[in-house]
Amino acid sequence: MRLLLAMMKHETNTFSPVRTDLARFSRSGAGAPDAGASAVAAYRGTGTVTGAYLEIAEREGADFELVLAADAWPSGPVEDDAYESMCGTIVDAVRRGGWDGLLLDLHGAMVTRSVEDGEGTLLQRIRAVDATTPIAVGYDMHANVHAEMVECADVVAGYQTYPHVDMHATGLRAGNALIRMIRGQAKPTTAWGRLPMLPHVMRQGSDDEPNKSLQARCREMEAQGAALCASLFVGFPHADITNAGLSVVVTTDGDEALARRLRDELLERAWAARADFVYRLEPLEQSVARAKAMTRSTADGPVFLLDHYDNAASGGPMDTTRVLAEIIRQELDDVAAFGIFDPPAVQQCIEAGIGATLTLPIGGRQAMPMCPEPSEPIVVTGRVKTISDGKFRAKGPMAAGTRQDMGHAVVLDTGRVEIVLFSRHVEPFDVNTLLSVGIDPLQKRYVMLKSRIHWRAGMRHLAKAVVECAGVGVCPSDFGQHRFHRLRRPIYPLDPETTR
Repeated sequence: MRLLLAMMKHETNTFSPVRTDLARFSRSGAGAPDAGASAVAAYRGTGTVTGAYLEIAEREGADFELVLAADAWPSGPVEDDAYESMCGTIVDAVRRGGWDGLLLDLHGAMVTRSVEDGEGTLLQRIRAVDATTPIAVGYDMHANVHAEMVECADVVAGYQTYPHVDMHATGLRAGNALIRMIRGQAKPTTAWGRLPMLPHVMRQGSDDEPNKSLQARCREMEAQGAALCASLFVGFPHADITNAGLSVVVTTDGDEALARRLRDELLERAWAARADFVYRLEPLEQSVARAKAMTRSTADGPVFLLDHYDNAASGGPMDTTRVLAEIIRQELDDVAAFGIFDPPAVQQCIEAGIGATLTLPIGGRQAMPMCPEPSEPIVVTGRVKTISDGKFRAKGPMAAGTRQDMGHAVVLDTGRVEIVLFSRHVEPFDVNTLLSVGIDPLQKRYVMLKSRIHWRAGMRHLAKAVVECAGVGVCPSDFGQHRFHRLRRPIYPLDPETTR
């Protein structure tokens, strides 16, 4: 058995000013994305879709090749030359022929400078050179599904958890179904559909309703043997493209009518719960004041404050300062803040050295022309407490075992707040993000994270209380701050009277 494996992953925030070139898809942040033996070594045994594909290929004794392992933190539209390079690598490998199956680890929300549907376009190009070889695709739960993403593949499986602690399990679901197809033990058939609704990210967590019950029903369909793969995609709303929003894909074993019935059931359930996917905002000053008042009742553990308008996992530049400035203004004490992306400030602290005290502006360096509010730098005075190379392995359960790199990083201690400054985008989804720079969150009264839902994977169990803080950024929880031009309309909740 010969299997071709490839990863090409990006969640595109079309409002983000962060440039997405080819180097962003490299694990080192420079040069081309990984491939071949080094990519296999990097992803073998990890909690990822590609890790699962490798496990399946080795279990089956297959002759396999991992031709591309390209993964980038969310940011602005992918540069066309980067996209063409990655697509070309995959399509050229397919063109060589002789494959029994293709296992693709994609995101489902890639937008380029010229193409709204990066994944569907890739699959079309693959089918143009190979119309018959079975294809399985693992997609992120935040996929914005286009027809070609489904119709050019034989098996489609999406994550069923957010935070995404089931990436490996998703790879197994997709890959095992494909192996059954190759062996003639299954005949996958798929039905899909979408709804005119755009769920808020802060209401998409799979341990919160309504997504909790919807994803549980997907798992039940699979466990009962009705579906090979059942996936409800909540979609990624920070993309001004036609098909952003919620969709459903169900793959059954040769029963097209059943696939349609299961799809319709999930769509109906999601539409009935649409109002529960709407996030209700709280003013920032009130949120921080509420957190400050909690100190008397939560002295046995940290209060987590979430700066959910600016995080790398949704395409934010990670350098807005509104929430941090309010924490400082209200004089919260014993705070760890992760963090501010500011390479020049990091370098200034490194040059000053550990123990040095300096005053400097931090954050607010990235212009955000598609954001209605600017973020200004704030001037802080602090002692350089830690200097780090920024490299660590994720403890998990999300992306367990993967190598992470925040670039050179420092901890600047202002006396009340320990601020992590870093040089490469990374979301604080894993406790080792903090531990690697010498911060134990259990020793802090407050922990501020630029995160929305993913922080729950590695740190939710540490939190005695959670306060969500609406700051400023390109991933707001208020769709009124976006100016949509391409998104299909009407769509709920932008158009409250929308009907199916």
